[in-house]
Amino acid sequence: MTGRRIAIAITVAVAALAFALAYGARASTTGGIPIPTAPASSGSGLAFAPPSGQPALSPSTRASGQGLPRPDLTPGAIDPTATQDNLSSTICKPGWAKTERPPSAYTGALKLVQIIEYGYGDRNPGHYQEDHLVPLELGGAPRDHRNLWPEPNATTLSDGTPIGSKQKDALENRLHAEVCAGSLSLADAQRNIATDWIAAWEAAGRP
Repeated sequence: MTGRRIAIAITVAVAALAFALAYGARASTTGGIPIPTAPASSGSGLAFAPPSGQPALSPSTRASGQGLPRPDLTPGAIDPTATQDNLSSTICKPGWAKTERPPSAYTGALKLVQIIEYGYGDRNPGHYQEDHLVPLELGGAPRDHRNLWPEPNATTLSDGTPIGSKQKDALENRLHAEVCAGSLSLADAQRNIATDWIAAWEAAGRP
């Protein structure tokens, strides 16, 4: 067997193993816990009010469910080690999220499984980002399948606004800054982004 064939065989074997591990993880929780359902006592339960003069965007004015994960498959899950009491040593510590990020082999394999599970007509993995619904920067569970889904890189709301992973990343940065500044509780931020991240993005003024 030539070196090229050996390399291909090893690559296929590694990919198959990663796929099997990811598929197996679909039936486990891998350390995450459900998102709190009751509003935090110190927060309002809403991340942001709409900007002055701008009405709140109701769900009926945008594509229903477009760009959002299915709640039955991806309700969100959080890391129990990151709490309101230890923000400075967890999510607000520079570089903390990077140390929590799962390997790309795991998320890449899980993305292939979930693209099929979600029933997407477009099964090109390059058109999706395997994303944490509750981001690591807000204490999301790193490897819990309930907190990961193949998010479309781009889609369009009913009013013509393009939205996708780039916009969600901007919202995550905004919420992280608010939590670390003490103006928003961690539980409220987690709940808002998990419930409907597009509505939270709208309420934040489309950062």
